[in-house]
Amino acid sequence: MPDIPHLTLTLDVRALVGEPIEQGTGPEGRRRTVPIIGGTFEGHGELSITGRIVPGGADSQIIHTDGFTEADARYTLETSRGQLIHVRNRGLRHAPPDVMRRLLAGERVDPALVYFRTTPTFETAQPELQLLTRSIFVGAGERYPDEVVLRFWRVD
Repeated sequence: MPDIPHLTLTLDVRALVGEPIEQGTGPEGRRRTVPIIGGTFEGHGELSITGRIVPGGADSQIIHTDGFTEADARYTLETSRGQLIHVRNRGLRHAPPDVMRRLLAGERVDPALVYFRTTPTFETAQPELQLLTRSIFVGAGERYPDEVVLRFWRVD
C-alpha cells in the first residue's frame, strides 16, 4: 500500500481582477469572464521565487442557477528574474445561496463561508522550475471584490 500523500505549501498568488464581462445564459448556465489585470506571487520552500502576474489573463466561468460556479482561469506569472510560467487553474466555488448571491454581486463575504478549491497546472521552459510542471497541485481560494487570493499545495 503506498504512503498517504501529504501537502506542501508551494505558492501564494494574489490576482487583481477587473469587472466581470457578462455573456448571458446558455444551456450550461450563466457565462462570464473575469479579466485578470495584474497581481503578485511568492513561492515557498523549494520554490524560492517571487514576481508579478502579467496582465491579460482571464477566468472563464459558468454559473449555475444556484450560484455553483465552475471556473477555468488562464494567466501568466513572470518571476523577478523574467522567467515565464503559464498557469491553467480550474476550480469549483459554492456557498449557501444568499452568500453566493452577494459574492457574485461583487460584495465582500467571509471566505470561510465559501468552498473554493482548484487544481492548477503549470507550464514553463525553465529547467529550475520543473517542480511546477512535474507535480500535482491543489489550491484553495478566497474571492474579494477586486482580488482573488490563492494558495497552492504540492501533493507529495
